[in-house]
Order: sequence, then structure tokens, then C-alpha cells
Amino acid sequence: MQQEIERTGTLERRLDLSVPKAEIAAEVALRLERLARQTSMPGFRRGKVPVKMVAQAHGAQVRAEVLSDKVGGILSRVLEQNKVRIAGQPQIEPRGDGDEANQNFRATFEVYPEIAAIDPARLSVQRAVCPVGPEEIDKTIEVMRRQRANFVPVTRAAQDGDRVTVDFRGTIDGEPFEGGTASAYPFELGRGRMLPEFEEAVRGAAPGTRRHFPLRFPDDYHGAAVAGKTAQFEISVAAVAERSLPALDADFARSVGIASGDLEELRKEVQGNVEREVAMRLRGRTRESVMDALAAAASFEIPRSLVHAEQEHLQGLAQAEIAARGGAQAPALDVFVQAAERRVRLGLLLSDIVRTQGLQARPDEVRKALEAIARGYEKPQEVIQWYMGNRERLAEVESSVVEDNVIEWILQRAQTTERPVAFDELMEAARG
Repeated sequence: MQQEIERTGTLERRLDLSVPKAEIAAEVALRLERLARQTSMPGFRRGKVPVKMVAQAHGAQVRAEVLSDKVGGILSRVLEQNKVRIAGQPQIEPRGDGDEANQNFRATFEVYPEIAAIDPARLSVQRAVCPVGPEEIDKTIEVMRRQRANFVPVTRAAQDGDRVTVDFRGTIDGEPFEGGTASAYPFELGRGRMLPEFEEAVRGAAPGTRRHFPLRFPDDYHGAAVAGKTAQFEISVAAVAERSLPALDADFARSVGIASGDLEELRKEVQGNVEREVAMRLRGRTRESVMDALAAAASFEIPRSLVHAEQEHLQGLAQAEIAARGGAQAPALDVFVQAAERRVRLGLLLSDIVRTQGLQARPDEVRKALEAIARGYEKPQEVIQWYMGNRERLAEVESSVVEDNVIEWILQRAQTTERPVAFDELMEAARG
């Protein structure tokens, strides 16, 4: 059978393959003999099991492996001869039109698209900027003080910023539910850790106060059993405590790792850390702008097999996150289709830019990136060795360097404007 690749769609291809049955039989026999020399069965010593018995136990599996290897080998050779790159995994199905000499198969697969070059000069992107000065250092030190504050009991009504300790019991249709009851449960009021109705019921309540209130769980609440339902809660405020910040003195400086206790040394240390953190977050904002511009400019069909694989990957990440929060079921696969399409399209486009523009990660760039990562640790050299000693960890750094190269390449050529970002907005996630 002539092995010609048939075009069945923009990216889909089809290839009919034939494997001589004699080759299949010979390879199966060879592998069964090899397996017999390594197999033990009741009544037989290792290596003395008759091939016929081994064939009865393992023949189907061995034959399937041989077929997979034979078909895969032929497919690889044809693809190499035609200089075709498969995107994703091919679907291989047996055909019923074989003869006495051959067994026929059909392989269906997708190929990578041809990507037209993008002119970066036509892109409009924004470089996020945020200066770090004395005011930003003061704010960061204040966050550090808040993180190391003590809470002092008070008898007044609870207000935002207080740590409140409550007993609560919730029911739905008169029945208690999992996670709906707790004793001596502490949380900081106003931080959004509890649902808004719960915090509102506690706000303004002094120790000893009891309150009843309804609470409707959001439809997308992580606890599927109560999502979208309304519960009746009863709470009792056991204690209210207000935050007491530590003094900004030598003892505080020593508590955050400044052995000398010198406050000026503390400020320099904080400034270095803040500048690194701000640079990382600004890079993320700028990256988003560049990726949005590239995604808008990219207009090529993408392999559905890659999209489906990316959907499964994103669903797996979501499932892990939901499980970590106590949930059970991840969103359906089709929820991730748009995100998967974007990721696949950008991934293909970035790979093409890296290849055509020679933006691969150089050893000196990787070393510089490792040193930047290690700078925030007490023993930088050990951190560098930790990355260098694991290929997977090092690959993550290399990937980050490549992405930085692409972003900088775009920024140098695109219509770039600066977008100021407020320090408080940028650092919101780091607040204490």
C-alpha cells in the first residue's frame, strides 16, 4: 500500500499504513521466547516455562506492543521522509481491508500550523512602572510590624482589624452541615476571610454578644454541598482583641534578621527586597500587556489535540486547588477551552519568535537569573546549586529567561508606553 499523507483539513492529515503479518508473527515469537527466559510459573523454574504457556498468559499484550512499535516505526519514518511534525498524539485504528500478507492501519493526526511573522512595530504594549522611594519603604516596614503584632483583649465592640473569636453553628433546613459548626474560631475582621454576611454579623458585636442571621452561600462556593443554599447561623462572640504593633526599635530590627539592630541597615535590607519584589510584579504586569498584544495579532488555526491536552492540564490544576480548599469536583472540561486556546496559540507563536530571532536562553543569562533568585536567600550559592542539580528546576529558569528575552525583544520594537502602577495596588497580595 502506498504510504501517502492525505490532507483532510487545514491541519488534519491521514495516513494508511501496512505491516507485513510475517514480521508481526516473527517479532511476537521473538519477544515471547525472551519473556519465557525471564518468567516463573507454579511448577516451573525461572526460565523453564514453555513458550506456549507464556503465550497463553501474555500473548495478547505482547502482540499489542509489537503492533504499536511496528506501526509507530513506520509512521515515524514516513513523517521524517516528508518532514512533517505531528502536533499531539496520532489516532491509530485498524482497517478491515487487509489481506493474507498484510495488516492495515489508518493514522489520523494534526500537524503544526505555519505561522506568519508578526511585525512587532505594529504592536501597542505598556511597560508597567512603579518607583520605590522612602514612602514605599515606610509602608513595607509598617506591614512587617503588622505581621508581628500582638493582639490585646478589649471589651469594646468589634471593628475591622480586630481579631475576633467566635462560636458558631449553621443549619440548612434545620439540619447541621459539614463545616458549619466551630468553637473558639479566630479570624481577623475585615480581611475577607469569612463571607461578607458572616463578617457583617460580627462587626459591632462586643464579647458575650449572640446573633442570628441568614447566610446564602455563593453558587460557585468551593463546598459543593452547600453552594447556592441559604443557611441559618447562630454566633456567640467569645473575645475581641485589637492589634498592638511592636515599637520600631533595635529589638524589632533584630526580630526580622538584622543582627546589629541598626534601623538604617534594616531600611537598606527592606529596600533591596522591595525593589526585587516590585521588579518581579512589574514584569508580570508588562508580560500581560505583551501577551495580550501578541494574542490579538496572532491569527492562525491551532491543533485541537493540543488544545484538548491543555484543557486537561488546566482542569487538573483546578482540581488540585479545589481539593486543597476542601472541595471535591473540578469544573467541566469545556470551561477551560478559551484559556487553553489562548495558551496554545501563544505558546506556538512564542516558540516561532524564539526560533526565528535566536532568543534561546544563553548560559550567561541563565546564570544571571539564578543569581537574582538566590540573592534573597541567606546562602545564595547553595540555592544556585539546588537549581543546577535538577534538570526540571533548571528548565523552569531557562523557560523564564526565554520569555524575558521575547518580552524585551517586543518592548524594544513595539509602540511602548509606560503605565504607572500604584505601589499599594501592586503589593496588595503581600499586605499583612
